Amino acid sequence: MTALSACSAGPSIRPVIAVLGDSGPTSASAPSGPQPVPELEEGKDGTLNWQECTDSTVLRLGSTAPRSSNTYQCARMPSVLDAPSRPGRGSISVAVLKVGTGKTPLVVVSDADGEPGTLKAARLGASLPPEVLSTFTLIGVDRRGTGKSDGVQCVPSSARLDIVEFDPAKTDHTELRTAITTASQECVLDLENRLTAMDSWRAAADLEKLRDLLGTSTLNAIGVGDGSKVLTLYASRFPTRIGRMVFDGAPDPTLDTIGASEAESVAAEATFDAFAKDCAIRGCPLGANAKAELTALLEQLRTSPGRSLGISLTPGTALQAVLVGLADRGRWPALADALAAAKAGDSAGLTALVEPLVADVDENPPRLDAALVTGCNDSATRIPPDRVTVLTQDWREKHPLFGAMYAHRLLLCASFPVPPPVKVPALVGSPPILVLSTANDPVTPQQGTERAVGALPAGVLIGWQGGGHGALGQSECATAAAVAFLVNAKVPANGTVCPP
Repeated sequence: MTALSACSAGPSIRPVIAVLGDSGPTSASAPSGPQPVPELEEGKDGTLNWQECTDSTVLRLGSTAPRSSNTYQCARMPSVLDAPSRPGRGSISVAVLKVGTGKTPLVVVSDADGEPGTLKAARLGASLPPEVLSTFTLIGVDRRGTGKSDGVQCVPSSARLDIVEFDPAKTDHTELRTAITTASQECVLDLENRLTAMDSWRAAADLEKLRDLLGTSTLNAIGVGDGSKVLTLYASRFPTRIGRMVFDGAPDPTLDTIGASEAESVAAEATFDAFAKDCAIRGCPLGANAKAELTALLEQLRTSPGRSLGISLTPGTALQAVLVGLADRGRWPALADALAAAKAGDSAGLTALVEPLVADVDENPPRLDAALVTGCNDSATRIPPDRVTVLTQDWREKHPLFGAMYAHRLLLCASFPVPPPVKVPALVGSPPILVLSTANDPVTPQQGTERAVGALPAGVLIGWQGGGHGALGQSECATAAAVAFLVNAKVPANGTVCPP
């Protein structure tokens, strides 16, 4: 759920100290200054029990499964739960998938609120050039609590629907707060000590366990969106283990929770404008003014909501569906068709976009639960309701399509337990890390990604002037730069711009 990234916080810039956890102390002797691009190593994986899983993976990919002759193997990796109340104790199972014939592992980590990493790796395997899969084996990871990694499923179905269906135009958010309170209470009861162990800090430790099992001295990895934050934390915790890394969109490490949420609202508005322009050029069914059509649809749904797949198509549901569709550039034509159909009374297209958030679809647990728990564990900030009321009024004026929705999402963590602070070592030196930004990205806004590059000791930026969440596999130019870096250690010029 794109909104839940508002609950995240950027890495702290604190002095290097020893941190105890499931992986033992973090060394204070981190390298400083520029480091060379690491050499590629052959993996020596003999520990994980890989099993063929092509058919089940295609089923999980659903109707949007890519056309590909690739085969997939899946395994489960045991890791330490390491809850704050029981450091270094407990267990959790992490699901991994591999595709490709290369001898070097390349790990894929995705957003907590998006498609699980195993499925993202399968999609990348179908879209990246063949030389990637002949050099690397992609290892997709369902980060803890998502997908098949002991997927969190603790929010009552009625509360999920109340959260997603809530109309941002309402000035009284009592109904939304009630649903969030119910969600937090049930998750506390259901997950117990597991609740506070679902965060990006411990997901980074899972990657270190995976690196060790794969038999390489460094971790080569692709981070998609919020997955880039996990890799940033990994680099801070294990600075001598940084391999060739590509971040495809990255959260802004400089903004507080309110600032990050408003920035995402601004980016969502800009991405919709790009979608509307594309719509007009293509002659899509929304015509020359997609924004006017969407606004009219929202008013229509306030008096005559639709229903499909057990989901009410309210203005809140419709806007959430639009955000999901905007994030996937390849689905923009389908989004336009779904909006036009909804205006004519057919809700199926828009509710299908939202369904993975609130229901078990194609053997994937609802994404909202893990997104909510992970996002709220990644931040100690809790915004008071009266402050949200003020922000809602302000943002509704400034950002008329999505402002109120993003303001209301600041309530999502209000009743969840505040996590204990995590002391993140400062990253003072690293090999080059390639970061891709997208001009109109509604999930990880371009300016935030650019600031994330500036926070890295050796960040290198490639900017794609396109739209959607992520450039890898979408922009030929950005993809070529990433492939040259991963395969041939060729570092592009910082600030390179790729055309739309």
